Amino acid sequence: MKEKTISPYYREPSDMNPFPHGFIAIEGNIGAGKTTLCKMLEDDFDCRLILEQFTDNPFLPEFYKNPERHAFPVELFFMTERHKQLQESLSQRELFPQLLVSDYFFIKTLLFAKNNLNDEEYRLFQRLFHTLNASFPKPDLLVFLHRSVPDLLSNIQKRGRDIEKNIQSDYLQALQEAYFNFFKSENDLPILIIDVTGVDFWSEESAYEKMVGLMKRSYSKGIHRAAIQ
Repeated sequence: MKEKTISPYYREPSDMNPFPHGFIAIEGNIGAGKTTLCKMLEDDFDCRLILEQFTDNPFLPEFYKNPERHAFPVELFFMTERHKQLQESLSQRELFPQLLVSDYFFIKTLLFAKNNLNDEEYRLFQRLFHTLNASFPKPDLLVFLHRSVPDLLSNIQKRGRDIEKNIQSDYLQALQEAYFNFFKSENDLPILIIDVTGVDFWSEESAYEKMVGLMKRSYSKGIHRAAIQ
């Protein structure tokens, strides 16, 4: 019988961490509510956060105006910054007993790049990505917050960020498909897809509690689905 592989982040649930996971990555399309959920978990469970500093990317405003021209520097900047942040945060994991939560998974770097770069640029980018990604362990649980594209656009408009005002539905749809194509090919970690379309879990306590309950469960490797209604 094959021995069960225990993630280096796994810890038995305790007062410091009531989850059966040491490291949870929260993913989702633009406007899904990733960072909001992470901050709510921090408030309730005193977890350590890794939050992406996307507004620090100096190429992002020009990318949204002219994606083809500025895609490569945007993606390269994101990749190096995410790598630096994760490397610094994950190297200290043994020093802290509480849950570690991130509002992105490093594979996001490759998914966005594939959607934004031309074939030649992507081939080069892919080689760089795999070199950097080789040293990162995977999270114990990857949570994907799924929303319909109209719901994403509504949330994007509500938060009113100038750099996001030109995002189109076809761009969000392409990213959605990139994520789900990745999920179909990833067999080495548990993936929990939670449909939160139409749900403002930040203001609906019962919805948030259901999401926390789902994240407190143990999952086998592969895709698992749930919906918050």
